[in-house]
Amino acid sequence: MTGWTRAEGPVAVLPQENIDTDQLIPARFMSTPRSEGYGQFLLHDFLRNETAPKIEGAEVLIAGRNFGCGSSREAAVYALVDFGIRAVLAPSFGDIFASNAVNNGLLPAQIGDDLAARLLAQPPARMAVDIAAGILAFDDGEHPFALDETWRMKLIKGWDDIDMTAQHGAAIGAFAAQRRRAHAWAWPAATGTDTDLGTTGRGASG
Repeated sequence: MTGWTRAEGPVAVLPQENIDTDQLIPARFMSTPRSEGYGQFLLHDFLRNETAPKIEGAEVLIAGRNFGCGSSREAAVYALVDFGIRAVLAPSFGDIFASNAVNNGLLPAQIGDDLAARLLAQPPARMAVDIAAGILAFDDGEHPFALDETWRMKLIKGWDDIDMTAQHGAAIGAFAAQRRRAHAWAWPAATGTDTDLGTTGRGASG
C-alpha cells in the first residue's frame, strides 16, 4: 500500500447517519474478485433512490455520525477506495470500519458536530486534506480533524498491522535468539531452516 500525506479533490456529501457496511457494499457483491474492483458496488442500493445525493468523481466524502457501523466487512472499505474516495469526514465512525480504513489507505477524519453540520448543509466544491498537519482546507480557511497518532503514521507510511509489527523485526529476532539460548529444551529439533520471526519475511524490507 502506498502512503500519502496530502490530497485535494472534489467533495460529496451523505447527510444520513448510521450508514452501515451493508449499505456501503451489499453482501451479494462480495464474491466478486477484488481484482475486478469494488468501486462499482459502492452504495449500490442506496444510490438507486432518485433522491440520493450524487457522489461521482468525489475524493472527499462528508457523512453523518456513526459512518461504517454494522458488520466488520473490509469490502466496505475496498468499495470506497476503488471508487476513488481518499478521505471520509464524519463526527464518528464504526470502530472496525475505521481500523480497516487506515489499513487500506483511507482516511477516517473525525470532525466536530458543528463543522459536520455546516459542511453537510453547504459543502465546498473541493477540499484539501493534510494528514501530517491534521488540517482540512477549503473555502474560508483551515479546520482541524482528529486522528489517532498511530493511524496517522500508518497512513503516511502506507503501513498495515503487519508492517507495524515488522518494524520491530530486529528486536523480535534478538528476543527469539535469547529465548532459544535460555530455554533450548522448549524448541523443536533443528531442521536446517531458520524461521525466527524477524529474520525472514516482510521485516527484511519494512
